[in-house]
Amino acid sequence: MAVKGRLARIGHSLERGVDRFRPSRSAKVIEPYIGYATPETLIARGRVLTSLRRSTPDARQSRWVNFRQMLGLFVTHEVADVTVCTVDGAHEAVSDAEGYVSLVLPRQGWRGPVRVRIRDVPESEVDLPVMVPSSEAELAVISDIDDTLLQTGAYSLWRNLWTSLTGNALTRRLHGDAVSLIAALHAGRNPVFYVSSSPWNLHDFLQSIFRRARMVEGPMFLRDYGLSETQFITGTHGDHKGAAIDTLMEANPDLPFVLVGDTGQHDAEVYLQAAERHPGRVARVILRAPGPGADASDLAYAERIRALGIPVFVGADYRDVIAELDPDQA
Repeated sequence: MAVKGRLARIGHSLERGVDRFRPSRSAKVIEPYIGYATPETLIARGRVLTSLRRSTPDARQSRWVNFRQMLGLFVTHEVADVTVCTVDGAHEAVSDAEGYVSLVLPRQGWRGPVRVRIRDVPESEVDLPVMVPSSEAELAVISDIDDTLLQTGAYSLWRNLWTSLTGNALTRRLHGDAVSLIAALHAGRNPVFYVSSSPWNLHDFLQSIFRRARMVEGPMFLRDYGLSETQFITGTHGDHKGAAIDTLMEANPDLPFVLVGDTGQHDAEVYLQAAERHPGRVARVILRAPGPGADASDLAYAERIRALGIPVFVGADYRDVIAELDPDQA
């Protein structure tokens, strides 16, 4: 760990040094993310970049073209220490070292998306959407993305990389049963949140796939792959997912949660730990078992969740759960 820590500090210093010597760019834009609400506040989220990298995918283009376009999504120039404010100037926040910014606004009096801009840059105005749960909501849903919803192969590192880097937004597919499952859980009133170890650079890419499949819309909590002073990649898969679950449970204190994931990335362990941290808050756990299926460790964690009195489903697909929730979709 000591060696890794020293290497991470060196890498972090080099990254910061490169950032200082990059040619300055006056252009700045805000990439909007869907925000979320607490009982008292709205959290509007986005990222300040020098430009937005977008491509127009073609289902017929080669894997090589897909590969180049996917790599291009990671060539972003984030802008730190930029003040982003509401258009009336009443609320503001400053972008962090990776360009991320969150504005915390009083929930009372705000409706619809939050219109913001970079201070003194009127042309940067953009809407930051915020999802406010319906007053009729009976539960909240947190779902993983890779293999849980999106056909990826995350249970295999090389298969995951090959699938992720050589496809595009028109060739990548969501599992059909996953779309039906989330729709059944959403039921037109229950909020849905997506938590994934995919990097924030893929946010628009994932949103495009979701929109094409008519997946229920909801805030995404993706992962920052930037260097920190102590780690090459900030946080671990479990740490990231657990922290997001903690945040969402705190933000929705009156709702029980259904946790949807898969066995390929040890979601059973992460969800067990969440259930232990938040007694009585997890109503159900639903796990897809992709590839070779659930191993002994995953099944053991599932049993420990059941021992807490929480129903757990583990299966190759979600058809049985969908039939239970909404027989018309089965």
